[in-house]
Amino acid sequence: MDKKPRVGIGVIIKKGNKVLMGKRKSLLGTGTWSFPGGRLEFNEDIETCAKREVSEETGINIKNLEFGPVTNDIFKEIGEHYITVYIVSDYDSGEVELKEPEKCERWQWFEWDKMPKPLFLPIINLLKLNYNPFKQSK
Repeated sequence: MDKKPRVGIGVIIKKGNKVLMGKRKSLLGTGTWSFPGGRLEFNEDIETCAKREVSEETGINIKNLEFGPVTNDIFKEIGEHYITVYIVSDYDSGEVELKEPEKCERWQWFEWDKMPKPLFLPIINLLKLNYNPFKQSK
């Protein structure tokens, strides 16, 4: 078996002092909270993927995209391995909608230090880096 890691894109959307998170319903991380995002498609650039995933999942638009940290996420229980690239962005426009109810239970804005539990493995790994998108130097 020649399995290789996949590339996931996690989009940290800032609005005021809050970030958007959704409660997952998909096989990977069911019942955990995560940022919008998904798999990078072949021949797709990362910023395009971030905008596409956010639009497909929430119906909103984002702006001021910047690269954030990267995490190495091994889901041992289901034999999956992702490299997650985080994109940090600002909310631009639109109303948050539940566009993929089969994949997400609901979307909600949270303060960074008041995230809901349980968290999706890539976010647990992100927090281990002591990353905070509101305290990064420009």
